[in-house]
Amino acid sequence: MASITYKKSYRCSPSLQQFYTGGPFAVSSDGSLIFCACNEQIKIVDASNASIKSTIEGDSENVTALALSPDDKFLFSASHSRQIRVFELSSLRCVRSWKGHEGPVMGMACDASGGLLATAGADGKVLVWDVDGGYCTHHFKGHKGVVTCIAFHPDQDHLLLFSGSDDATVRVWDLVGKRCVAVLGNQKHVSAVTSLAISENGWTLLSSGRDKALYEALEAVCVVRSGTCFATSLGLNEQRKEKKKSSSPPIHFVTVGERGVLRFWNSEGAVCLFEQQTSDATIASDADDSRRGFTAAVFLPSDQGLLCVTADQQFLFYTPTQSSDGEFCLNLSKRLIGYNEEIVDMRFLGEDEQFLAVATNLEQVRVYDLASMSCSYVLAGHTDIVLCLDTCVSNDGKSLLVTGSKDNSVRVWEQTRKCCIGVGTSHMGAVGAVAFSKKKKNFFVSGSSDRTLKVWSLDGLSEDAGATMNLKVKAVVAAHDKDINSVAVAPNDNLVCSGSQDRTACVWRLPDLVSKVVLKGHKRGIWAVEFSPVDQCVMTASGDKTIKIWAISDGSCLMTFEGHNSSVLRASFLTRGTQIISSGENPLSVWALAVGKKTEMLATGGGDAVVNLWYDSTAADEEEAFRREGLSKFVYLKINDRKKREEYDIEKSLRALGNEKLRLLFEYAREWNTKPKLCHVAQVVLFRVFNILTPREIMEMEGIGELLEGLIPYSQRHFSRIDRLIRSTLLLDYALIGMSVIEPDTDIVPSKEVSVSRHEAHKAILNRQKASPNGMKKVSSEKLKLKSSDSDEPMLEDVTEQAHSLKGKKEVLSKNLNSSLEQDEAKAEEPIIENAAAHMHTSVETEKRSSKKKKRKSASAHDGEADEATLQGNSEQIHDTPIGVVESKSKKRKSSKSEAGKEKKSRQAIIVDTSTASLQA
Repeated sequence: MASITYKKSYRCSPSLQQFYTGGPFAVSSDGSLIFCACNEQIKIVDASNASIKSTIEGDSENVTALALSPDDKFLFSASHSRQIRVFELSSLRCVRSWKGHEGPVMGMACDASGGLLATAGADGKVLVWDVDGGYCTHHFKGHKGVVTCIAFHPDQDHLLLFSGSDDATVRVWDLVGKRCVAVLGNQKHVSAVTSLAISENGWTLLSSGRDKALYEALEAVCVVRSGTCFATSLGLNEQRKEKKKSSSPPIHFVTVGERGVLRFWNSEGAVCLFEQQTSDATIASDADDSRRGFTAAVFLPSDQGLLCVTADQQFLFYTPTQSSDGEFCLNLSKRLIGYNEEIVDMRFLGEDEQFLAVATNLEQVRVYDLASMSCSYVLAGHTDIVLCLDTCVSNDGKSLLVTGSKDNSVRVWEQTRKCCIGVGTSHMGAVGAVAFSKKKKNFFVSGSSDRTLKVWSLDGLSEDAGATMNLKVKAVVAAHDKDINSVAVAPNDNLVCSGSQDRTACVWRLPDLVSKVVLKGHKRGIWAVEFSPVDQCVMTASGDKTIKIWAISDGSCLMTFEGHNSSVLRASFLTRGTQIISSGENPLSVWALAVGKKTEMLATGGGDAVVNLWYDSTAADEEEAFRREGLSKFVYLKINDRKKREEYDIEKSLRALGNEKLRLLFEYAREWNTKPKLCHVAQVVLFRVFNILTPREIMEMEGIGELLEGLIPYSQRHFSRIDRLIRSTLLLDYALIGMSVIEPDTDIVPSKEVSVSRHEAHKAILNRQKASPNGMKKVSSEKLKLKSSDSDEPMLEDVTEQAHSLKGKKEVLSKNLNSSLEQDEAKAEEPIIENAAAHMHTSVETEKRSSKKKKRKSASAHDGEADEATLQGNSEQIHDTPIGVVESKSKKRKSSKSEAGKEKKSRQAIIVDTSTASLQA
């Protein structure tokens, strides 16, 4: 068996977001973009796949009017704030804004030149504005109600403006004379005028209204232009050729309204050329007619078809076709859903799970094509809101969908025919849960607010392909004391589990619905139940913020999962039953959760009307993290390689310099060392020089003593500053560790141990010198090593090894120190050398005095205490200073029992120790 890879992360791509909440919209000149009003925002939508290209933020008020300039350079908008704004589409920037109406702007229109903008207001006024200047050019009054629509004459030679109002009149305004030249009404319209259209020849004006003059309340009228695909399919081109000699050729137009059907008309005799037999929009089934049928229609440019907008925020794209017998037909080529309202439930549909069935607060079920992210088709048949759904692929390969509705019925749909093939109507309450059989696929289970659980048979459902079958109930049981929220069928079809608002879940035996076990333990209602695909257990999700796993055998609670801070609404098993995914109520109620059976892709939806698709990104994230880690290592290696090359280039350049140029370099370094901005450069140069040259080669340079004398004091100052900084950081680390702010860094423990035990190391070195005749040399050598390791200067170790070689010692001590350097050392370092020598001499004297007689015991003890204090003080002084004693030559002492001989100090070599470079001679 293959190993299980647990899912750790998901990525949301893509998502179905809301982009239209009703109201105004505008189409670009090429038909590729739709500008939609979405509450206070303006969404720019790709007409091919409903993807949101850009969002224009509004002014916190709902948008009431939109218009585009003919060249698509500017977008005009208005909202309930009465603010008129002009946006430059190239940058989506508001270039100007103004106010002019005393009420909201209800309509906009831009003339053919793009220089004038007309606005229709709720205050009954019609205003014309200069686009570039932003000032009002015309101010028309005359309407007695809200001006609902407005349009310019398409011919620029005819400077006319048309406006319609809810006072049932249409007015014609002359822009040259700035007056109303005609009032079209005369009791022809008895209700609000909804749209205006001008004939192709420019001499006829068409208007539509809600007075039901053509069998329904019309919302839009559009003129069919000659030469378009619609005119060709309807045979209008031939008719127009025959009527060409007539003074008034017929006008062909299309109307849409509350019934949700398209009708094509001929103006001669008011003949209906074509009428849709079935509606693709939501048909009114109650008194709420305002949100049913079509609200607008417009012919798309470049003969791309007809766009109709429904009251439930759908964009329907129609293209003309011809049937087998040559009759005109309409083909719904595309459907874009602008707003889904609250999403109640969803499931993946199809054998390859390429579709997603979504139930919203509507009577329809919308099926989305995941490849194009557009609504493929709509399943209409329920008379009330669809509350739940489930899908399966039958044994004969058909994709089935079952839905439960608030109309107390269940329906079975077939994906291929896109129609209902079975109806069950025996429930007495809203059906809130349905579940298909998992194995045999010959039944499904439903749970209702009438507290009953029913098993429905699917036998013989596909025999008659032409009629809708009445479903039969195989078993029924009064399952709970309150509404049933969820049902699930076991993988072997032997059990069914129901979760209810009465805080219990019940497991029933199939097919007779005999009670097996009752699961009690939740403190709130149960919203979701599901059987494990591999174990004998069932999962429940509750409003008490927990998820529980129950044993089917005895009903005991095996596990309780906590983590949600609100009600758990949905839960499902993942990864062969080893993981659980859940959705909750906070911050948004995620009512819908679908898991793909093959890909385990996720789909979620809730109260925000957004459908999110989630793909498992665990492997991709791990690969990306590995790639980032590999890249960081690569960069690190590149930096190190660059540093090594730079070091090699510096050393190569220094080796090529002669003594004169090196001496000049030391002079520069001495000057640099005195300046804060250049001292680091000086130390780097010294570090490189001391690593390349031996002490002998350095001392052979002319006047090197004077240069080193100038380097010592500033280098000491730099070293002291760095030493204080290091000590301060160690104290800070100690304080933070004591406060449990940071954890101790194990990588720096050795350096801390050296720093802490430095005083003990001094004592050990001094004790070791007792047993050796060359003790003072060992003491100096040990102090040198301690100092070198403490300051972490690799240069010191190299120079120390050279200085400790036999030849190096003799040559450095006897030949390479010139008189100038000896005088400088005697002046600058005499106190430190004297203290070190006195410290060592006192140590020897104390050791010998301890073996004398009692009569001198008190005096020697007194001297020993004084010497010990001196010893400790000198040890601390040597520890703190960057200058340490390397070697000391003492004269041979006489081997007698008399008082200790005095030692005469020889000249000693001095170490010049800096922060980054040192010289040992």
